[in-house]
Amino acid sequence: MHVGFLALHAPNLSPSQRYRVEAYLPHLQRRGISVEYDWLLDREDLRLFYGRDRAVAKAWIAARAAVERFRQTTVPRAIDLFLVQREAFFLGPAWSERLAQVQAPLVFDFDDAIWIRDVSEGNQRFAWLKNIEKCAAIARRAQVTLAGNEYLAAWARQHSSRVTVVPTCIDTDRYAPEEKAPEKSQLTIGWSGSLSTIPHLRTLLPVLERAKRAFGDRIRIRVMGDASFAHPPAEIVGEAWSPEAEMALLREMDIGVMPLPDTAWTRGKCGLKGLLSMAMGAAAVMSPVGVNTEIVQHGVNGFLPASDQEWFDVLAQLIEDPDLRTSIGHAGRATVVDRYSIRRWEGTVADVLRHAVR
Repeated sequence: MHVGFLALHAPNLSPSQRYRVEAYLPHLQRRGISVEYDWLLDREDLRLFYGRDRAVAKAWIAARAAVERFRQTTVPRAIDLFLVQREAFFLGPAWSERLAQVQAPLVFDFDDAIWIRDVSEGNQRFAWLKNIEKCAAIARRAQVTLAGNEYLAAWARQHSSRVTVVPTCIDTDRYAPEEKAPEKSQLTIGWSGSLSTIPHLRTLLPVLERAKRAFGDRIRIRVMGDASFAHPPAEIVGEAWSPEAEMALLREMDIGVMPLPDTAWTRGKCGLKGLLSMAMGAAAVMSPVGVNTEIVQHGVNGFLPASDQEWFDVLAQLIEDPDLRTSIGHAGRATVVDRYSIRRWEGTVADVLRHAVR
């Protein structure tokens, strides 16, 4: 069986693609399902397209990508199924999905509340070009829609009866803890995200400032995803993201934080930051928003503080108590292996793809 993956981004750039598609590729290959990766935008394209101004450069990138996507969806080839993650083209209606479906059935996967308009700061004046109404059209057309959690699936079921929940999962063979010294001289509190999620981290800065004042050099706070970010009161200097740098941070991390405001958009999040921390054996502290409340049992495999005071109290408790950090880390790891690992879900994904072809 041969699948055409109509990806927006080059491999290893987009979190959604990395964890919901790319991580499954070797496992699907073992099960007789090969995937042809058709992508549009590389790292430099993304830097220009999601930056400020440069309207001419953005127009050229969009035009070139549209021509390439037209070619990928119209040239006859031996494809049994097309897979779309979020959308096959980033502007306008669902034209590329319609073209693809002339050749083969379509499976639609998404892991965010994509029916809500969410535009990068650098592209606010072009927001009208992002047609969020097409999300429902794609769900209606797809043979099967894969949703990252039940909140997302409830929306999808308004447009299709063929909806399956597959959570965002972790390759627990690759993301595995290393032995940590129980009494470290300095603990690492870590957060890894992107430009678009830095505003979520900002909601936690007052708590991180307070923790830094209280514990000084006993803690180090690392933020990865925006090299221009800095917050001197908590001695935070932002770091550029790369797969290698993120893995090094995750290995060093003792406490992983995932703050979220409670909005219609964040309720659709799939808990990835927390799941990564848990997979690596760090103690996860997450806002009680959306699927986080399904992943974490407060005080057992992580923590779900609801206020600034609760956040500070939990962080202080974890900093002071190495046995608590260890037990929470072990329980979190077990949760990911049992419920949110690629090995747990690879068979389901393979079955869904085969069923869509049949």
